[in-house]
Amino acid sequence: MDDLLAVIAELGLELHPDRISTVASKIETLGSVEQFALTRSSFGPNADKKLVGRLNQAWRISKDTSPGDVAFALRGASAAAVLRENRGAVELVWTGPSTGLVPVRHTEQVLCEVIEAAKRRLFLVSFVAYEVDSIIRALRGAIGRQVQIEVLLESSDKHGGKVTHDSVKAMKSILPSIDIYVWSSDKKSLPGQLSGAVHAKCAVADGELAFITSANLTSAAMERNMELGVLVKGGELPFELHRHLEALISTKVVEKVNEDNDE
Repeated sequence: MDDLLAVIAELGLELHPDRISTVASKIETLGSVEQFALTRSSFGPNADKKLVGRLNQAWRISKDTSPGDVAFALRGASAAAVLRENRGAVELVWTGPSTGLVPVRHTEQVLCEVIEAAKRRLFLVSFVAYEVDSIIRALRGAIGRQVQIEVLLESSDKHGGKVTHDSVKAMKSILPSIDIYVWSSDKKSLPGQLSGAVHAKCAVADGELAFITSANLTSAAMERNMELGVLVKGGELPFELHRHLEALISTKVVEKVNEDNDE
């Protein structure tokens, strides 16, 4: 019985809720597990055939379980999977020395994963950006998919910012079709106070996947530095972060860099 429940839980994670509903409705019409072959088409052409086969096998071992119970369990597993997705899943991302206590995933790998997942919109924020060939390749791929890309960077010291490297100019020359923003100079500080800097680092895809990290868009951060971040899949946080970044644009806290000049 435990094997059957484990396979049903996997199916709840793998299949779309609508597909699970179709499968469960079909299973309810069966007389017993001996008629399982009649359900094959209800799983759809893209279902994992091995996983479907495991369901058949596990159910045969637990043959006293009725079709109605299997259908009910499938619906419950699907509902739990949807609830989990809505709450969001958080993964720790650590780049640097390994202790064996925390899984190590390179920042570069995770950032590329977010960029490649974007279907409609992508927002990146970094203090500085240079020497990141793999990220540029991933961004070019997103451009090819017609993803709207927005990047917020710190201005160079020649334009009132806090970095000597002009990341804005460099990014514009490499990827001229993306929208680049900087923190408006008149919004960085109150009169008589020191100005702030764009020190946040994050990437958000479609308001559904967010990577919040200590890493800048540099080769050192991607490959050599000790960096820490979290990857958030689903839930409210990616949506809220994307909406917040868009609000910075709409309220003109950050301003778009003109195509005719550096800033």
